[in-house]
Amino acid sequence: MTDPALEGWKSRTLPGFFGLVGPLWTRKQGDSWAYGFVAEERHTNPAGIVHGGMLTALLDHALSAIAWEANARKACLTVALDVHFLAPARPGDFVAASGRIVRQTLSLVFLQGSLIVERHEIATATAILKVGGKDRMPT
Repeated sequence: MTDPALEGWKSRTLPGFFGLVGPLWTRKQGDSWAYGFVAEERHTNPAGIVHGGMLTALLDHALSAIAWEANARKACLTVALDVHFLAPARPGDFVAASGRIVRQTLSLVFLQGSLIVERHEIATATAILKVGGKDRMPT
């Protein structure tokens, strides 16, 4: 694994969940951003591969950030996230997430995303996010 900084990635320390599992790496790609992390042993499941929950969290973060940026930095809450795992990631891999907006309404953003390890797609996702969503879910 080469140092992500050598390829233009910047390390970000964030509060909350990614503060625990990060650092998160970011890089400008065209008119959007890509996000990634260096997989470590602490990110694995009992089979020794990166836990699907970690990969899903990265996709959720990346797609939410893309929607947030495209909507004047208004909060965007995930309504639905459908992830398909295509291949495993292992400790030492740099896992990069990117995405794009497919469609947008006044209150919803529809996105597609993917995870890449060394130019190989390891997961794909579709997501729906609510723009400006700050309300709690009903109990």
